[in-house]
Amino acid sequence: MSSYSSITKAFKRDDVKKKVTAEEAEKAVETIIAWIGDDPKREGLLETPKRVIKSFNEHFAGYKENPSEILSKTFKEIQGYDDIVVLKKIDFESHCEHHMLPIIGNASVGYLPNKSIVGISKLARIVNTFAKRLQTQEIMTSQIINAIHDNLNPIGVGVVIEADHHCMKTRGVHKKNSMMVTSQFKGSFSTDEKLRNRFLDFIKD
Repeated sequence: MSSYSSITKAFKRDDVKKKVTAEEAEKAVETIIAWIGDDPKREGLLETPKRVIKSFNEHFAGYKENPSEILSKTFKEIQGYDDIVVLKKIDFESHCEHHMLPIIGNASVGYLPNKSIVGISKLARIVNTFAKRLQTQEIMTSQIINAIHDNLNPIGVGVVIEADHHCMKTRGVHKKNSMMVTSQFKGSFSTDEKLRNRFLDFIKD
């Protein structure tokens, strides 16, 4: 079983979530508000726990998505097209798993089809699926490329991610201009330097 499949299977289990109600989650937010030194019962904060939980449902919606289902519909009528397909600068918002602070960036995905293609919106959805979870950029890069490789069986595939990490910008070392870049390649994108460089040229600004 691939790494992304095993992680997805684990995330799909709702055992832990079922034990925690929305009311309990809201109570936890109230506790945090009190811990940082404010009064969760004052007017401006009364509805904050509900708002936080609602926003968390959006921030972490990726746990409810199944990458295999997203990539299950492909098209074989490609009229002999045999070159790479690239969708670049797919913007995303994620959260780091170490501090739960935002990761804001974009992902570029390219693949060399093997007799079939997938709708380009599905590539964007795959990025969102893994972004909308607690993440590290390195793991997210591997999850995206493994999902595409395992489900589309392309001749080659590449993923490049560039992102700002607020755990670097707003705390700790406070490096506001830092940007992290990760990349991974499989198949012909890994073995064919010219093909890989074409992909990298396509995604340049």
